[in-house]
Amino acid sequence: VVDDGSWNREDVAPVHQEFARDPRFNFILLPKNVGKRKAQIAAIRCSSGDLVLNVDSDTILASDMVGKLALRMQDAEIGAAMGQLTASNRNATWLTGLIDMEYWLACNEERAAQARFGAVMCCCGPCAMYRRSALDLLLDQYEAQYFRGKPSDFGEDRHLTILMLKAGFRTEYVSDAYAATLVPDRLGPYLRQQLRWARSTFRDTLLALRLLPGLDPYLTLDVIGQNLGPLLLAFSVVTGTAQVAVTGTVPWWTVLMIASMTMVRCAVAAFRARQLRFLAFSLHTPINIFLLLPVKAYALCTLSNSEWLSR
Repeated sequence: VVDDGSWNREDVAPVHQEFARDPRFNFILLPKNVGKRKAQIAAIRCSSGDLVLNVDSDTILASDMVGKLALRMQDAEIGAAMGQLTASNRNATWLTGLIDMEYWLACNEERAAQARFGAVMCCCGPCAMYRRSALDLLLDQYEAQYFRGKPSDFGEDRHLTILMLKAGFRTEYVSDAYAATLVPDRLGPYLRQQLRWARSTFRDTLLALRLLPGLDPYLTLDVIGQNLGPLLLAFSVVTGTAQVAVTGTVPWWTVLMIASMTMVRCAVAAFRARQLRFLAFSLHTPINIFLLLPVKAYALCTLSNSEWLSR
């Protein structure tokens, strides 16, 4: 258990002392806050298992999750595996409900499809298992990531996954290994989180491009689609807004196309998940258009900024 320089160390000391009496627990008290990546590396270097499971402090694991990931890791070609993420507070607000559905789609569409071709492009940090022999090869590279001359202190899950693939290991998704994590319940923290994630995605996509020739062609299509899709959507919104401003007419075909694609996606998700609530994911489309696209544009213009933002 890594305490990354807690400012209230005296208040949490009783918790440390209580669990320190249990030989299964080992506490690492870092003298100052160094960020998730360096705290994670400190734990990895003090551990000894053949498999290393990273768990965030706001994540709750299903009782059988570790066993299911370990079973998949019996294949020596697999360097990392992730489970299915859900929102532990999904019923708290309308936003947490949307984020929970967003996680389901990211896991059971994006990650599941990538896993079919042997390369999950990002093993999510809250519940990712790694092979120690692979970490031993990559830890120095992982610790020394720089972007434009500055240390890169976030996006650790995506970067470590890319390094695994670069070293020739496969990365996997295990759909029945569940972990629940706390998600933002207000728009402000959610958008700051998305800004940090967008910056790390853009940074590591540049690194991932070099890997694509050695991976299945589907992964090239996937990476192109994930980066070209938002660009085309943004172009449609800008041209539609310009049409309204210049001609005073509404681009109904654009509106109809976006609405139709939204409903098709939500209907397919509702059918696959056997949950009608996914029809409500259509509410995510205006958030995506009017909030997330500007955030991604801002992220692209401020890639050198390494602030955590959600602290």
